[in-house]
Amino acid sequence: MDGMRVLPADLAALATGVQPATIRDWRRRGLIKPVGGTPRRPLYALADLHAAKQAPKPRRQLQTAA
Repeated sequence: MDGMRVLPADLAALATGVQPATIRDWRRRGLIKPVGGTPRRPLYALADLHAAKQAPKPRRQLQTAA
């Protein structure tokens, strides 16, 4: 973590302008990974957070009637 800016989830949400649930969703989807902290209070790299915010949004597949 040399020189890398890291934030806990609550501050990561504030820094990126999203809800804390979005940070958890990004982690679940594999867009971000903790770079430190503890399992209950992970730390995320600010650069990873900004990259996740720019990532394409997931799209639902429309189902057609058979």
